[in-house]
Amino acid sequence: MRFFQGLFRDSAKATLAADCAGTSRLLNGTYRFVAVDVETANGDRSSICQLGLAGVDAQGGIETASVLVDPEAAFAGFNTQLHGIDARTVRGQRRFPDIIQPLRAFLQRHPLVQHSGFDRGAINSACQRYGLPGIEAEWFDSVGIARRAWPELRGNGGHGLGNLKGFLGLDFRHHDAGEDARAAALVVLHAERHTGQNFADLAAPRRRGKTTFEKSVALDGNRNGPLFGHVTCFTGRLSMSRTAAATLAAEAGITVRTGFSKKITLLVVGDQDLSTLAGHDKSTKHRRAEELIAQGHALRIIAESEFLAMIAK
Repeated sequence: MRFFQGLFRDSAKATLAADCAGTSRLLNGTYRFVAVDVETANGDRSSICQLGLAGVDAQGGIETASVLVDPEAAFAGFNTQLHGIDARTVRGQRRFPDIIQPLRAFLQRHPLVQHSGFDRGAINSACQRYGLPGIEAEWFDSVGIARRAWPELRGNGGHGLGNLKGFLGLDFRHHDAGEDARAAALVVLHAERHTGQNFADLAAPRRRGKTTFEKSVALDGNRNGPLFGHVTCFTGRLSMSRTAAATLAAEAGITVRTGFSKKITLLVVGDQDLSTLAGHDKSTKHRRAEELIAQGHALRIIAESEFLAMIAK
């Protein structure tokens, strides 16, 4: 079956209908929330090559849809190895603007769920790339919801979809955008049943007393983690505490250091700082990392959202 078929009247949107796998009920429906997942062609977050949606209705039913996207960018071997999509797969598919514009009203009238901060950042980066406004919606993170529901997984496999798949007995094909969107929706439903709370309450920040600045911490990476061998430190304003970020990194195998040195392979920069700071306004760590990269050192500067996507996959 095709979703979007019969939903749009003009020819451009009707063409999009023929490109999208799913059911027409999805965009005609109203949902408690819609889970969103994207796959990208390379390390650039704007290079979206697949978009998946999963709408969850009031009874817990799930409608899913997915669409391939021509990213108008080269595919990296690492990305293709993960999701199986390459230039031949997307040949003749619609471009991102042709897909996101018909979806905009649907997305903006629903709460949106992503598993980590990557998907929202990728969609808004793609919008910016094409000169389009970002998606104005309320976003929730199913990783944070899972952490609240099952804190015992911290240090015991973590809260990425890969580990939750076994822990919750989920059946899905990882790194397919439609399947991952459905999996994120199922994680939220399981968390709601497990805790007796709704997803918005689970995602709400916990009330605390007086907030004090928390210093960075050093942790050794889990030798069995998929990212063992990387060494990181954090700079800029993160969406979580430095301790929480360090713990997540160490679970995934990344060794965390408080200071910057030539041993660092990943410098994680707060999204806000990465997008708004320039020149001398960058942190000392950020400027030093750029100097080392210019000298040929094997070092990457990544945004916090990209870091979260790395450890969640």
